[in-house]
Amino acid sequence: MNASDNNPLQTERETNGTILWLTGWSMPDAVFDRLRLLLPDFRHISVDYSAADSPEEMLCLTETAVKDMLGIEGSACRERVSRDPLLISGWSLGGLLALRLAAKGYVDGLVLFGATARFTRSKEEFDRGLADAYVRQMIKGILKDQHAVEANFRKIMFTEQEWEAGLAERLPHTGSWTTQSLLAGLQILRSEECLSQLPNIDCPVLLIHGTEDRICPYGAGLELSTQIPQAELITLTGYGHAPFLGKEVHIADEWRRWWHDHWKKSCCSTPI
Repeated sequence: MNASDNNPLQTERETNGTILWLTGWSMPDAVFDRLRLLLPDFRHISVDYSAADSPEEMLCLTETAVKDMLGIEGSACRERVSRDPLLISGWSLGGLLALRLAAKGYVDGLVLFGATARFTRSKEEFDRGLADAYVRQMIKGILKDQHAVEANFRKIMFTEQEWEAGLAERLPHTGSWTTQSLLAGLQILRSEECLSQLPNIDCPVLLIHGTEDRICPYGAGLELSTQIPQAELITLTGYGHAPFLGKEVHIADEWRRWWHDHWKKSCCSTPI
């Protein structure tokens, strides 16, 4: 777990909470840097699972990070230890990990980009996910040519218009994840599902999803918005799987509006 203390504008007095960032498959945490700089009123923490040796270790790293921040051990539910709220922001794989933690009651809010409650789907649900065979093919490919698989994955992340606009060039270089961590992440995408837990997520959730997402289709975002009680969906028309790239100012403004509204309501409803 790494604190992102590179923002000189941030002080402890100004914080509106802590954001735990969970990045997407194969992506360095630095992909969030521009967005974080626009949210100086929050403290920023990241979980680095780019060297995880197994799916179990990846899941353990994220859950341990949250428990450490909350000051609890082995608890099955959230125990508030301070008034400082905890949010998790997850992208794709990170979104699935974030939903898993929220279902256990650990967080005060979620902000999810291109997220899904279940990545692999049946043929009848291809408007909400991909075939398991596609993920298995990626696993086989990684064992032969890791770089080629990562490069192909990035190709389908963006629309043609996004490529022309140079958004893909904003991504950090490939190769920051180990082979084992790439395989671990794909295994989680194959096996983890939070669909049955969505109605039990009782914190506010902000969903940001592109309509042209070919990895976690827009239907997955619609599904989350209808099944999570306090969900709000921001639709980005024409955007692909990285809806925050190139829209950081807009997203930071929407994020702050959304969180201030919810946190103000929460504080006002808390008995003195």
